[in-house]
Amino acid sequence: QRAGIASLLRARPARILHVACAVESLAQDLAGLCAAGYRVRAARLCDLFPHTEHTEILTLLQRDEAPTGASQP
Repeated sequence: QRAGIASLLRARPARILHVACAVESLAQDLAGLCAAGYRVRAARLCDLFPHTEHTEILTLLQRDEAPTGASQP
């Protein structure tokens, strides 16, 4: 899983749609992605497997294009 995040960071996509089924793994992944310059733009809880106890968290991240040292709103 960490190799997947590292691969994403090397590719530097403008946006990432992250799908997680565990809050703990989402938190770990978001920490790394945000530290690498991505910001959460939206998050939604989704029931991809109806009639089960499982839900997924869809999170849209966007690469922060602000120059280094620029203040954020």
